[in-house]
Amino acid sequence: MINSFESNIFINCPFDEEFSKLLKPIIFTILYANLNPRISLEMQDSASDRLEHIFTLIEESRYAIHDLSRLECNSPQELPRMNMPFELGIDFGARKFGNKALKKKKCLVLEAQPYRYQAAISDLSGRDINHHSNDPLKAVQIVRDWVYVNCNRNLPAPSKVWNSYTDFLGALYEDLQHRLGYSEKEIDEIKIPELMQHMQIWIAEIQAT
Repeated sequence: MINSFESNIFINCPFDEEFSKLLKPIIFTILYANLNPRISLEMQDSASDRLEHIFTLIEESRYAIHDLSRLECNSPQELPRMNMPFELGIDFGARKFGNKALKKKKCLVLEAQPYRYQAAISDLSGRDINHHSNDPLKAVQIVRDWVYVNCNRNLPAPSKVWNSYTDFLGALYEDLQHRLGYSEKEIDEIKIPELMQHMQIWIAEIQAT
């Protein structure tokens, strides 16, 4: 897949185990649309500056998906996760103050629950924020619909995209377990860059038939 500003979608989201249930099908949906997901996890160099890498990803991506569902605290001792709103602000700033290409940027903002973000970031009030209720299928539907409208991609129904994702998971487990000897735990823990490669190969094969 060609890596270009017009096809890149920067993904700004939590990286905890619970959110991976949404992140993986979101990435699959983007690849299914023949677009290129860009995410900070693609960088595996411990010596590199993560923030500088994020600047680069935002600069190189016309589109972005920002998930703010980790603004809440699960205990009085826990602090809210501010990386996601911080990166959203950088993306907004790039669109407002950037060059001609950056002024074309578009973004999708996600939350787990409707209107909760207003208590944390009131400046977003009045904007179109989509909530996924921590439901992977709903996240796929939201991303698919947004890509269809904003990225000029002709996509099948959300249910078909979701069924293709579950078919991919079945094929992945079959292939890695029987051909390469992966355990189920090892498959579940595959790093995002490797998983994306498997997705790209599988999608290219089914779309060629």
